[in-house]
Amino acid sequence: MTRIGLAQLLSRPGAAEANRKASVDAVASLLGEGADIVVVPEMAVPWYTTDRAALEPLAETLDGPTVSAWQQQAERHRGLVVGGFCERSGDDIYNTAVAVDSSGVVAHYRKLHLFDVEKHCFTPGDAGLSVVETAYGTIGLCICYDLRFVEVVRVLALRGADLICVPTAWVRGFDRRQYLDGELIAHAEGALVQANLSQVFIACTSQVGAGDGVELLGSSVVADPYGRMAAGPLSTRREQLEVAEIDLTEARRAQARSELIQPRADRRTDVYGILHNGDSL
Repeated sequence: MTRIGLAQLLSRPGAAEANRKASVDAVASLLGEGADIVVVPEMAVPWYTTDRAALEPLAETLDGPTVSAWQQQAERHRGLVVGGFCERSGDDIYNTAVAVDSSGVVAHYRKLHLFDVEKHCFTPGDAGLSVVETAYGTIGLCICYDLRFVEVVRVLALRGADLICVPTAWVRGFDRRQYLDGELIAHAEGALVQANLSQVFIACTSQVGAGDGVELLGSSVVADPYGRMAAGPLSTRREQLEVAEIDLTEARRAQARSELIQPRADRRTDVYGILHNGDSL
């Protein structure tokens, strides 16, 4: 069994150091409760914003203070941390997610699909779709809006991911609904559907509350490969930490629903296909 920790937080505008500390404290708490993997939201550090002028002096390299602090907690507690931060590479800044364990960075992902005015701030991702075998299972990474593109989850699943970890900062944009506290928002519903269609676990951790000019919706979830909730939805209004226990072998079993219903094997790759970095899947 694998224990997944969801660190649903709000990173406050203009408070990069405090936001880093809050993320590290949440990681330490969840790993201390027995989580094997902790998922921290998108742009947890410095905070979720599309103000490039604000981000440029705060963007970090992969060996910067945020990733180093997460790695220290992963080493101390023998766990894995997945989190989002603003990455600098040369003159470019990226909306980035990493997975770190006691050895350091084991997966590095830059958001492929930039949402709305993110296009005016970040460089589009160029690191492909990361899948990595870890001591806690085979995981893939993507970020928030990437889930709106069904090819992303399908590629990660076909490349062997049993669990897809998704740092998010879910905001209003596709709907104008007002959600009740703890309600399953539309973004999270999409994760449940995709988990079922691609037979993977999907763990989404969102920021929540009043952000930098946006309302962050929370509703973090873990979806199982049958489209059911293994954890959540967390609050739509407040910060919250939760640990869920899952059996990653269910992802493989879900690929055969019966002798004659086998969603992976039933794909008509003679008629259609999907490419990743030139390879047919």
